[in-house]
Amino acid sequence: MRRGAGFAPASSSHGRTFRSLDLFLRLTVIPLSAASLWVMATNKQANDAYGKVEFSNITGLKYLVCTNAISLGYAAASILLSFLGCFDSDWLFFILDQVFAYLMVTSGSAATEVMYLAYQGDTEASWSEGCSYYGKFCSKGKASLFLHFAAFVCFVALSLLSAYEVFSKYEAPPLSSSKDVGDQAG
Repeated sequence: MRRGAGFAPASSSHGRTFRSLDLFLRLTVIPLSAASLWVMATNKQANDAYGKVEFSNITGLKYLVCTNAISLGYAAASILLSFLGCFDSDWLFFILDQVFAYLMVTSGSAATEVMYLAYQGDTEASWSEGCSYYGKFCSKGKASLFLHFAAFVCFVALSLLSAYEVFSKYEAPPLSSSKDVGDQAG
């Protein structure tokens, strides 16, 4: 998949397996992020007694939608860059896979907190739960979170693969005994 990949020689089945897994995970992120984005972005419900609620009213859910949109774009771009092979992109993918894994976990955590409060409320802050009034909204929010966390798991695996790819290119430093260290100090 990538030119100059550090997994193993291109003829190696081990290297092909890692590159295939990398491609599979990147391709999997696209529909998961798109589905999570679509489910949450279309999430709204009206209630006669309490009015209308939609994702854009809640900052944590907007953050989730934005992160899904950006991660969807990154996954597609990373696949294109891999196939173009214009430059050695191992370090770029290593850094960006880490960044996107962190973005996915932070946005997922923010949305999880919002959904927890929607289901449970917070009696100490005088917030009642809202899912008994907005059940459809909460169900779609929960589905979007499930899809988001599945995409997050893919990014964690991609982070591990890209770290392996980058650092497998380098030799481990030689181990020195304590006697060698003492001789150098004296």
